[in-house]
Amino acid sequence: MRAQTFAGPDAVGAPSGSSTVPLLTFDLGNHQFALPSATVREIVRAVWISPLPKAPPIVEGVINVRGALVPVCDIRGRFGIAEEPIGLLQHLVIANAGDRIVALRVDRATDLVTVEWDVIEKASQVAPGAQYVAGIARLTDGLLVIVDLGGLLSLHEAGLIDNAIASAVESPLPPRRKSP
Repeated sequence: MRAQTFAGPDAVGAPSGSSTVPLLTFDLGNHQFALPSATVREIVRAVWISPLPKAPPIVEGVINVRGALVPVCDIRGRFGIAEEPIGLLQHLVIANAGDRIVALRVDRATDLVTVEWDVIEKASQVAPGAQYVAGIARLTDGLLVIVDLGGLLSLHEAGLIDNAIASAVESPLPPRRKSP
C-alpha cells in the first residue's frame, strides 16, 4: 500500500474529485482520533514491545512486523493525555508516517468511517499552531481529531530512531550461558 498524505480540505476542494475521505477512528483515553485510512497498513492486538535504547521519548520500543523492526509510538503525551501502561486489549495501528512505518499504541481501534470533506476544518483554522493535527471533523456525535501522522515525528526524532535501530541491529547479543 502506498502512503498518501492528508492535506486536509482546501479552497480547491477534495482531491481526485472525491467529496469524502475514509478514516480509521481510534480511542485514546476519553478522546476520539482518526487517521486517513490510506496511511493504515494493519491493526493488531498489543504485543510485547522490546525496549529501544537511545530512542526519543515518544518511542516505547520496537516490534517485529514480518521481519522489519517497527518503532512503537505512544502519542498520548503529544495530546496531553495521561500515560497508561500497555494492556492486552489495546491495539497497535501499523501505519505509514511519510517514508517510515510506525505502530501507534491506541486504547482501541474503533471504526472505519467515511467523512465529507466539508465537515473537516484545517487545524490551523480552528487552533493556529496546533501541532500533530491535520484537521478536525465536526460530526453529529462530536469532534474527531485527525492526526497528522507525517508531522508526528520531528526530523531530529526520526534521526534518533534510525540511529537507535541501527545500533540495536549492529550490536551483537551477549553469548548465552549454558544451563548447569
